[in-house]
Amino acid sequence: MGKVLLTERFISSPKRVPSAGRADYHDALVPGLALRVTSTGHRSFNLITRYPTNPKNPTRRALGEFGEISLDQARERAREWLGLIRQGIDPKVAEVRRRSAEQRAQVTTFKVVAEAFLDRHGAKLAKIAEARRMMDAEFVARWGNRPVTDIEAGEVADAIRAIVKRGAPYQAHNALGYLRRMYNWAIGTHEFGIAVSPVERLKPADLIGRREARERILTDDELRTIWLACSTDHPPSARRKTDKLFFPYGPVVQLLILTGQRRDEVAHMRWSEIDMDQRVWTIPASRMKGGRTHVVPLAPAALATLAKLPRFTAGDYVFSTDGGMKPVNGFSKAKVRLDEISGVTGWVLHDLRRTARTHFSALPVQDLVRELVIAHARPGLHKVYDQHSYLDEKRECLTLWEQRLRGILAPKPPADVADIEAERMRRVGA
Repeated sequence: MGKVLLTERFISSPKRVPSAGRADYHDALVPGLALRVTSTGHRSFNLITRYPTNPKNPTRRALGEFGEISLDQARERAREWLGLIRQGIDPKVAEVRRRSAEQRAQVTTFKVVAEAFLDRHGAKLAKIAEARRMMDAEFVARWGNRPVTDIEAGEVADAIRAIVKRGAPYQAHNALGYLRRMYNWAIGTHEFGIAVSPVERLKPADLIGRREARERILTDDELRTIWLACSTDHPPSARRKTDKLFFPYGPVVQLLILTGQRRDEVAHMRWSEIDMDQRVWTIPASRMKGGRTHVVPLAPAALATLAKLPRFTAGDYVFSTDGGMKPVNGFSKAKVRLDEISGVTGWVLHDLRRTARTHFSALPVQDLVRELVIAHARPGLHKVYDQHSYLDEKRECLTLWEQRLRGILAPKPPADVADIEAERMRRVGA
């Protein structure tokens, strides 16, 4: 039978139904497309052509039944198949791959990929605890149950802008960086059906602004005010509006000042890491930015701070709100409260580390020791770590820092005031 320009009316006409057997009507518009009509009135579309799996002989394959798909859809599908065949791809194979990808997309949620990334790639991140917290709070909370392949660049941009709007541009840079690494990692695994990253064309400078290096150093007055705002001996149960920052946040801030360590290193401290007799705190390599075990000597004030803390029975974490099972979080709200209490604004918790390191420079200790105290990685220092822990030298540095800090927290009055007061006391005594 010759070719005919198929139309919906032509296909639906009762005249197309043969009295017996079946009849084929070949479309004049799309090569190989044919309508098959049986004596029972069943109509279906087929593509008759040479397929890659059997290139010698033309083969008939069903495109779909008329009614389930329209003529336009049949023509579109036939053209798609012919395009695949020209590329040497069998449409059956392509369909299997498509369905597999769709099924994988439905079960491969953003949360699943994020957790796999952190569990399997997390060791390569400088700050795994920060990455996990940030991914959960900023992205998993938004897209957790959605297929990871559904997330679009505009949605990522909205999430990052939300962080910027709440006044955290540095956090926005970090969050975007973690998300970029997650998608690049997932693409490289060929495991999650991800071929394109929604972060690929987003530029941090345009979306957030240039990332300026922080240089904030707290003044002695600011340091004193913050310390006093965190000085409280009230138990954890005494949670009320007050002029003090209660446990666990107050002691965390004080230990940040006393030790110069990073926030999560202190906040995620475990009692099993502390040896009160030897006066040392050993941070395992898994929690350190440089991936190496770090030993922090505990000077008297740091020991005294730890000695006053409650011991939980449900878990090992020192700073916790659920009995030690999980480390403390929620620092954003605590920081806002601390700013309100102290009146000191325009700073972040990491500035305490920079402030402590700046004061270290005024102490009579080697610069190498100052860097070792805060676990700063420097070229050539790995051998030093292997050969000598510098424990005594680090202890001396932190002890001298505590002595200097006492002078900041309780400064001596000016000499003339002191002389006047001494003279007054002498006369009173006389």
